[in-house]
Amino acid sequence: MWPFIRPYKLHNFYYLYLFVILEIFCFLFWLPAGCSQPMERESISVLESILEKGEMVVLTRNAPTTYYYGPEGESGYEYDLVTAYADYLGVNVRFKIRNTVEEVLEALANGDGDFAAAGLTLTDEREKYFLFGPPYFQVQQQLVCRRGGRMPWSIEELGQVTIEVTAESSYMERLAEIEKEVPDLNWRKTEYTTEQILERVWQGHVDCAVADSNIVCINRRYFPELLVAFPVNEIEELAWALPPNAYKLKESMEKWFSEAEDSLSAILYGRYYSHVEFFDYVDTARFKRRIYTRLPSYQAFMQEAGQKYGIDWKFLAAMAYQESHWDPQARSPTGVRGIMMLTQRTAAQLGVNDRLDPRQSILGGARYFSNLYERLPEEVPEPDRTWIALAAYNVGMGHIFDARKLARQVGKEPNLWVEFREVLPLLAQPQYYRDLRYGYARGNEPVRYVARIRNYYDILNNEFAEVFE
Repeated sequence: MWPFIRPYKLHNFYYLYLFVILEIFCFLFWLPAGCSQPMERESISVLESILEKGEMVVLTRNAPTTYYYGPEGESGYEYDLVTAYADYLGVNVRFKIRNTVEEVLEALANGDGDFAAAGLTLTDEREKYFLFGPPYFQVQQQLVCRRGGRMPWSIEELGQVTIEVTAESSYMERLAEIEKEVPDLNWRKTEYTTEQILERVWQGHVDCAVADSNIVCINRRYFPELLVAFPVNEIEELAWALPPNAYKLKESMEKWFSEAEDSLSAILYGRYYSHVEFFDYVDTARFKRRIYTRLPSYQAFMQEAGQKYGIDWKFLAAMAYQESHWDPQARSPTGVRGIMMLTQRTAAQLGVNDRLDPRQSILGGARYFSNLYERLPEEVPEPDRTWIALAAYNVGMGHIFDARKLARQVGKEPNLWVEFREVLPLLAQPQYYRDLRYGYARGNEPVRYVARIRNYYDILNNEFAEVFE
């Protein structure tokens, strides 16, 4: 008993003395470790630690919607977003890859990273254990099944199919809620990633999966028989997950996002998602078949041309498919011919004597694209430079220069494809084209042209490249 606490007063002032005892206990035993505001002191140390060591350690997943190695090295929506934030702080980034969302969150809870950027949905359950930065992307959970397979058309019919979802995902939380309404719901969690589960649905190993809409739109190009049945919840938001007491780090992120989010989000959306808005099941399925039946005959020529002009051969293959479907005898109503669909005038300028010769055509097309690429102003960055050069291959460089002038007039950025593509369709409207040097053009065509080639290139690079290396 503490000497100044008298037993006969303990009954009357029980809560007061209890409070005093706790304060003294804190002073004697916790003070060396910092009893005063431990959450705030720890939160400051998270951000300070990053700044002091000059490096942030970020947990993520290897997936097309988050982080992956592309032709130019490290890529992905999360990669670019995190790198931009690191530049703001003036530090380097080191990514730690985990296979699943469950492993990412476990690693964060164990202190293996400063925060997690892995396409994580902000949910009430996760907010019990982690802080979250500002939302930066909206998604919706979708039920995805296989074309020709068992297909429910409402929540009430979900008991008719088997469903797989990745462990510790937000999909589990939603299915647990649905299970209250649909007692016979047949679902299971697995150690597969969402991308792997979508492939299992495509292969027919399971009827359906639940996946975020952004993951679905990327992966349906690789597995074109995937079909969205219906959304299973309302719109949700993605956000970075932080340690539970990293308040200062959260404040820093909020400040940065408020300053950079709109412009950066538009750039990243254009880079990773704008081209997947165009999805054609029949065309995509046919393309996948022809990779094995037609492409091998011309692969060596594409590799030769790619090496000569510094272009990824798979990119040339995507261009050639859009131009001719890999048919060296192709002809258009306007008179362009061959696998790269060159005009007579262009072929003569390039030294192509026979447009129907696949090797000559591919080498000529590669040289022509390279020339267009070099003619663009130095201020146009990658990857926008590549997409704008592609548009020029389709519509002509004169119209591209007209569109750049028009972009400035209407307040769009001519060096960013995501904004420039909004200007090109204006070339078909008299109020815009009448004052331009090269006049009218079907401006929607190069927009679709670029989108399709980007889709073909993604499929070749991300799914089938290893078959031909």
